[in-house]
Amino acid sequence: MKIFQKVGLAVLVLALTAGATSVRAQETNQVEQLQKQLSQMQENFERVQREQAAQISALTQKLGEMARQQSAEAEKKKLETQLAAELATTMTNEPPSALAKTWTPAAPITVARAGSAYMNMSFDTMMVAGGSTASDPSAQLQLGDHDPQKNGFSLRNAEIALDGAVDPYFKGFANIVLKLDKNNGTEIELEEAYAQSTSLPANLQVKAGQFFAAFGRQNAQHPHTWSFVDAPIILNRAFGPDGLRNVGAQGSWLLPLPFYTEFFLGVFDGQGSTTFGFRNVGDADALGVNRFHGRATIDRGLRGPQDLVFTPRLASSFELTDQQTLVAGVSAAFGPNDTGANTGTQIYGADLYWKWKAANAGEGFPFVSWQTEALYEVYEAGADATAATPLPAETLRDWGVYSQVLWGFKPRWVVGLRGEYANGNHGAFDASDEFRGERTRLSPVLTFYPSEFSKIRLQYNYDQGEHFGSQHSIWLQLEFLLGAHGAHKF
Repeated sequence: MKIFQKVGLAVLVLALTAGATSVRAQETNQVEQLQKQLSQMQENFERVQREQAAQISALTQKLGEMARQQSAEAEKKKLETQLAAELATTMTNEPPSALAKTWTPAAPITVARAGSAYMNMSFDTMMVAGGSTASDPSAQLQLGDHDPQKNGFSLRNAEIALDGAVDPYFKGFANIVLKLDKNNGTEIELEEAYAQSTSLPANLQVKAGQFFAAFGRQNAQHPHTWSFVDAPIILNRAFGPDGLRNVGAQGSWLLPLPFYTEFFLGVFDGQGSTTFGFRNVGDADALGVNRFHGRATIDRGLRGPQDLVFTPRLASSFELTDQQTLVAGVSAAFGPNDTGANTGTQIYGADLYWKWKAANAGEGFPFVSWQTEALYEVYEAGADATAATPLPAETLRDWGVYSQVLWGFKPRWVVGLRGEYANGNHGAFDASDEFRGERTRLSPVLTFYPSEFSKIRLQYNYDQGEHFGSQHSIWLQLEFLLGAHGAHKF
């Protein structure tokens, strides 16, 4: 009996020991689970804190920028009001209140005005130093009017810009460019001078004067807004050294769509070197005969609407995300040319622009942008039996593309790369035509902005062409701005 009691007691002790061990194991597992949950909650809490801190910082920065902008605008309006009053008093020797008289068509246009009238004035200068393996870079490599034109130093763009409000109905803009030729003689041109409506209904706008045609991305941009030292090859080939600009008018309509879409239609006089492939008599040869693509030209004059140049364009913008924007467009230009009595030119283009900017970008950095344009030109060249080698009537077709990527990797610093290709069908005068033949170019670039009023740019070009072989160039550009330059379209 005692034996059975001892055995039972031992069994009871073992059972209690096993139960205690099981309870301790369960408690240990629960402790570990609670520790893991606590650690996970702590990580989530810290992550949410970091995200909220970043959002608060971004919002604070944005509010600060808006406050500074509003303060600057208020100060600008105050200064404009004071300046207008001082000008009125100086010019008329009367208090400003005396000028608040109703203008009539019989009265002359006033010289000094107050009220809603204002004007921005700036002076922007760009000079380039560098060199190329080509003895004369402007002969075949650098065909743009604002490109570096020689080894050593060049100054091809010193721009006086004026813009402001004319009255409640129009804004005005004028752009006067001074430049130095190869012998450092001063040249001057009226690049743009136009009025633009501000109060038309139905999202309509009209522009009239001398201005760049709304064709593609870069044609309408001034050189100080370019991302590279020189203009793309295919733009020089299609539009000539000066770009496509002329005297005329342009209407635009912002379509009532959920995303930005605008249609443009320009109508230009179409005569002169600034409408390069149209009614342009070209350059005089050794005998004084004006020629274009080797052919003697005739001054067709303006016989009717059929001799004008028409430039339609359609462009749309899409907000892909809060940080990404895509802009796509198609353009065209149609008009006559001066190599025959009934010859004409057509140019077609497509362009694409994409930009990403970080959500918490400071001063607009970091960012990445990509821009591409493709052009196709059809030029009906007339016959010329008077040339040294008689030239037949033929259709010259040229096409090309450039694509460029920019990376603003830190405030004030931008690095980029542009690749280009241009070609066309062979013509009777190709060997002597610097604006034809197969060409490629690769251009890495680095730009530093000491401030919003200056920039320093270093660019290397590797050029390969059917007419000149392989050439290497390196250019260092300096730009500085005096005054307040008006904003440019995105």
